[in-house]
Order: sequence, then structure tokens, then C-alpha cells
Amino acid sequence: MDLGYIVLLLLIGFVAQLVDGSLGMGYGVTSATLLATIGFAPAVASATIHVAKIGTGIMSGTAHWRFGNVNWRAVFMLAIPGTVGAFVGALAISYIAADVAAPWVSVILAVLGLVVLLRTVFNRKAAIHFHEPRTRVLGPLGLVGGFIDSVGGGGWGPVTTSTLMAANRMSPNQVIGTVSMSEFMVAIGASVGFLLALGSESIEWGATALLLLGGVFAAPIAAWLVSRLDHRVLGGLVGGMILVYNAENVLQLLGVMGPAVLVAQVAIVGISLAICAWVLRGRRQERHDTQPAGKLAGVPEPHLEQAPLELEGTS
Repeated sequence: MDLGYIVLLLLIGFVAQLVDGSLGMGYGVTSATLLATIGFAPAVASATIHVAKIGTGIMSGTAHWRFGNVNWRAVFMLAIPGTVGAFVGALAISYIAADVAAPWVSVILAVLGLVVLLRTVFNRKAAIHFHEPRTRVLGPLGLVGGFIDSVGGGGWGPVTTSTLMAANRMSPNQVIGTVSMSEFMVAIGASVGFLLALGSESIEWGATALLLLGGVFAAPIAAWLVSRLDHRVLGGLVGGMILVYNAENVLQLLGVMGPAVLVAQVAIVGISLAICAWVLRGRRQERHDTQPAGKLAGVPEPHLEQAPLELEGTS
């Protein structure tokens, strides 16, 4: 490998992990797209990415845990069935027509993304009381998410993050941290399945190491961002990302192709960013309205000096 190629793979790993760690999805689609542009075959890219995700998942999950973004009960309820689903999906990838199912999965995910985005717009409460996620939902969700992740070449984040966000049972930072922490176990299941089905020659080990190294630098940055951002801003970003991720498949079902798809994706990005800016403006206004009048105007509170008491009859 020449130096330029090494730097490029490091940047791909960094960017993919920054997106995934910040929004709870996107590592697979970001890295697969970028690897395809430099000549990686789809099967090799998918197997390489899943092996790299073992390491980046551990790093990202640990960083999220340090910033308080992880719900451990939900992690285990998602990760164990998710690992099984990913393993089965990797073995079955040669026998399932993923292109047939992908558009309809995208429709479901796009609806969930729209729900998340609309909740960001219409939920004007500064504080929301979240609850523990329902146990009976997490197991099947993990199983389906893991299976789609292997068969579709990515999808753990879009399936689990979008569903948990739409359910509104955990705060957005907890959803993202929990999904990120559980992802490394799912990646193990998928990697074992790929090794059994395709063999170790399907993995580009040098590229895997460089993707992992790039992700190591991005993981703590992403976790810090998630712990600091307002939960409604996170909802707006995640909802927009879900819609962008699934727009192509949904529009193809409607007969829309070509440049119109890119225009739609750019429009979605613009709308989601505008919503986030609107939310931040509203937050600043809320803080402004709750501040004491003197502090708002920058006027120091008057300091009353008590005059000395004078006794009658004294000069």
C-alpha cells in the first residue's frame, strides 16, 4: 500500500465511525460507499467492514459508556438475539434475494424516520420523561436488525436506532449509546458467518486494520457530541439520516430515479438541519425567558448600602 491509499482508508474509517457514533447508524453504508469508490468488490467490502466493526464497536461502546449514554439492560436484550440474527444472515446471504426485500424494509424505516422527525418538530417540552424500553420488543428487534445487517450489507443502526427512537422509551443519547455498544457483538456474529460462508480470503485484512484505526480516533469525539447535544437536536439529525438512508429505495418503488433522488436527499438534509436550527433557537429563547430581567439586560443588581443610624438628641 502506498501512503495515499493508507491515509484514504484511515479517513474512511474516521468518517464512517464519526457518523455512526454520533447518529447510531451509518457505519456500513458510509464505509461501503466510500470503499466502492476506490474499487472494493461489494462482498469483500461487506466482510471487511463487519470485521472492522468488531473493534470500532468496542471503542465506540466504551466511549459512550464513559459519557453515560448506555442502558446495559437494553444492550444485552438487543445484542444476544442480534448476534444470532447476524450469524444466520451471513450464512444465508447466498440464498436470499436481498434486493427484493430491501425496498420494503426501507419504506418501514422511512416511516419511522418521519415519526422521529415530526416528534422533534411538535414536541415542544424542554424536558421529557423517558422510561425503560419494553423487554418483549428488544429481542425480536435485535434478531431482525442483526439479520438485515448481514443480508443487506448494513442495517443494524437504521433498524434498531430508528425503532427505539420512534418508540420514545429512551432518550436519544441512550438509544445511540446502547445501539453502538451492542453493535460489536452483532459484528462478531456476522464475521463468523462470513468466515464460514466465504472464507478468510474474502476479508482485506490490511484495510480492516486501517478502518479500525481511523475509527478509534473518531469514537470518543462522537460519544462526546452525543452526550452534549440537545435530545431534540439529536432526534432531528437521526430522523433526517434515516430518511436520507432509505430515500433511494423508497423513491425507486414510486418510479423516481436518477438526479431526482439526489435532489430529494439534499432537500431532506436541508430540512433536518433547518429543524435542528429552529430547535436550538427555541432553546435559547426558553433560557432567555426564564432568566431574571436584570441578568438579561446585563445590569448588575443594585447594592444597597445602609446608612449609619443616628440617635436623636446627639450632634
